[in-house]
Amino acid sequence: MSSHSELLLPTGTPTDRRSWADGFAAVVVANLSRHYPYATQHETQGSDDRALPIELHPAFATSYDWHSCVHMHWLAARLLAFGVDEAVGVRLEALLAENLTAANLEVEAAYLAAHPHFERPYGWAWALRLAAEVATSAVPAIRALATATTAFAGTVAELVTAWTVSVPEPVRHGVHSNSAFALTLIVESARTLELADLEAACAGAARRWFAGDRGWPADWERSGQDFLSPGLAEADLMRLVLPAEEYVPWCVGFLGGTASESPIFRPVTVLDAHDGHQTHLYGLDLFRAGAATRVAGALPDDGDAGELARRLRACVPPLLGAGLAASVSDEYYSTHWLATFAWVAMESIEGSVQAS
Repeated sequence: MSSHSELLLPTGTPTDRRSWADGFAAVVVANLSRHYPYATQHETQGSDDRALPIELHPAFATSYDWHSCVHMHWLAARLLAFGVDEAVGVRLEALLAENLTAANLEVEAAYLAAHPHFERPYGWAWALRLAAEVATSAVPAIRALATATTAFAGTVAELVTAWTVSVPEPVRHGVHSNSAFALTLIVESARTLELADLEAACAGAARRWFAGDRGWPADWERSGQDFLSPGLAEADLMRLVLPAEEYVPWCVGFLGGTASESPIFRPVTVLDAHDGHQTHLYGLDLFRAGAATRVAGALPDDGDAGELARRLRACVPPLLGAGLAASVSDEYYSTHWLATFAWVAMESIEGSVQAS
């Protein structure tokens, strides 16, 4: 399968995780220590239903919103396993231990069960990914939290399974409701947590929703507040659920007609970094860099598939720069979430290089 050659941005910006780990760790500490502003998605049931976010979500009441808080916890655990500055690492461990208690996660699970559409499916996907990371962490202090996070994941898994059989069509928008992105994270997490029934339910939904897709209209990407590429999210998912002999012709039929100058491969322009919806576009660049790397790595080097892989690899360097810079900026609309997407992209790129 194809892989990246050495990657260097035209600006000289480093793209390795070691160069960014301590900066990202500082961002995570700031996020997990900050309770306001917080964008609650709570459905108010009456005039006396006025609980504060920390009362509704004792584990996940920071980082501006619930789903970002969940994946900032995931990034904290991931960074600790990777290795960060010792003092910052001690603070990260303390925050995870303080937030991810059995009592806190029992409240979170009860809330999800009582509000079964809350954070569907994006927040669910990150919750399962967090549980998978904690359960398999090389850091003993993190792995000690696994009993609580695994129990919480059980509630999420039940919600996901019910969703996969009750929804007739996927959501293809490039934002939180995107079905393919969520299924990708959930399938990976189900494999890690050895939840075979959950994996089968998600794989079945993926085949039902996407296996017949051909000729993705890449020139219609992107919308002005996307942080996901619907086309690349779908291709990223299907590499997990289709065997190689099915995936390669499927992917060529789905993305193979996409021209190298298509918007799906071009970096974004952000005009107002204080516009929380517009700054989604930074994340779009980061997501595409990671997804393009993973999809290219699942394709052979020859024929139409090889040509598609080369187009995918070529788009990665220019997509990284702005998103990386925004992930450690002074703008909270960016820093409450972007570091996670940057880390995932760099992991994929470094993994591709190591595999070459």
